[in-house]
Amino acid sequence: MLAIIDSVALLGLDGQRVRVEVDVSNGLPCLDIVGLPDAAVREAKDRVRSAIKNSGMDYPIQRITVNLAPADLRKEGPVFDLPIAVGILAATEQINSEFTLGILFLGELSLDGSLRGVHGVLPLVMAARDLGLKRVVVPLANAAEAALVQDVEVFGIKNLAELAVALKGETELKPYLVEELPTGVLHEEGLDFADVRGQAVAKRAMEVSAAGGHNILMLGSPGCGKTMLARRLPSILPDLTFEESLEVTKVYSLAGRLSSENPLIKKRPFRAPHHTSSTASLVGGGRVPKPGEISLAHYGILFMDELPEFHKDSLEALRQPLEDGCISVSRVAASFTFPAKIMLVGAANPCPCGYQLDKEKECTCTPHQIQKYINRISGPLLDRIDIHLEVPKVSYEELNNAPPGEESYSIKLRVENARAIQRDRFKNTSITCNASMGAREVRRFCKPDLPGAMLLQEAFKKLGLSARSHDRILKVARTIADLAGSEIIGTKHLAEAIQYRSLDRLLRG
Repeated sequence: MLAIIDSVALLGLDGQRVRVEVDVSNGLPCLDIVGLPDAAVREAKDRVRSAIKNSGMDYPIQRITVNLAPADLRKEGPVFDLPIAVGILAATEQINSEFTLGILFLGELSLDGSLRGVHGVLPLVMAARDLGLKRVVVPLANAAEAALVQDVEVFGIKNLAELAVALKGETELKPYLVEELPTGVLHEEGLDFADVRGQAVAKRAMEVSAAGGHNILMLGSPGCGKTMLARRLPSILPDLTFEESLEVTKVYSLAGRLSSENPLIKKRPFRAPHHTSSTASLVGGGRVPKPGEISLAHYGILFMDELPEFHKDSLEALRQPLEDGCISVSRVAASFTFPAKIMLVGAANPCPCGYQLDKEKECTCTPHQIQKYINRISGPLLDRIDIHLEVPKVSYEELNNAPPGEESYSIKLRVENARAIQRDRFKNTSITCNASMGAREVRRFCKPDLPGAMLLQEAFKKLGLSARSHDRILKVARTIADLAGSEIIGTKHLAEAIQYRSLDRLLRG
């Protein structure tokens, strides 16, 4: 007999429907799987055989052919174990095949018949919904994750025997009920800007960066507080919306970084790769590419400490995702696109020894060494960073006698007010914050008054700014005006924005 079971394969974050066709006929006992299966899919025949036997059902001593259609799409991973097993049971009439119609089956089988959780369930179920499948059977460990998808009925199953009894019609499948989901924490809790003594200018720049979603580069001596500031930036960012949470969760599900205890990520990611990280680990890689650090920071922060120490290829790989909000990874078989709407936060020393900007400790580097070190950050990459910030060394008086700084909660309220203005400004568009504006939006929403335009013209000539730098100054000025509740971009807003580009001259001079 022939049985056909529905399943889905992933292409990056996109899904394609797969028909698991199972034919049981007379012949020498064997199980052949065709349709471009990888090693994990081919090994399913041994897991399926043992799972069926150990679940108290009969494994047919006949010729079994499993076709995963379409045949030209490569199938990967253990997600096809369950549909293959269900197909064999349906083809041998041990279950009622009518009960399998319109249901998506996903899951890895253990030898005892129990179902183990698999990676990528959220994007798989979302793809199934888009393909018209409204009922899904998944391992119980993945049920909470699958239930995040609206308009889909999810059934969490512990083992194959439990599923077989339901598909015989002896019991009824019970939908998984979603309860209050715990928060998936992706950054350190309890970090507050109140802990930062002094650094008033740096904290103001961080507020502007958070309010507009702007990339920021901090330059300063070792120990001046660059990392401390960066790690507290998530505490003032606006909360993720539910749609943004789903997008971030999809990426982490595909990367296998979700747990059954935290199926939905509600906090903005904070990723801090080491400077020895390879380019593939940043952009995504593997024979079948998986998301890299850039995509894992989607809607969050990618913090790159010691920025000039990263490999040149790794730094240049940032240019496209910073501009487009996504990253494309191409392989011979296919091209995959992963989301990458990130805030880049970089920290760097001004020279190899680190003390060029230090007023107390003398720098031992030659001008050639300093220029060579700073030039590791290319001009095109620097142009894509909105705010360049010089972080001074904290004095003894500020460290010991200064009162506690403003709490993150108060700063976050101002940031959220500015973001609310931006949401209203960009409603009915795909733009989420000022940093995402294109050239057309900059011309429309970032017109300075006459004195401000004259100031910007003079700065453009003196600093030797590029056209991209010009637009980024206007974007930052728009954010500063939003924080001040001003519709007009005035001279003081532009002056502050230009101040945040002062490193153009230092880095190139």
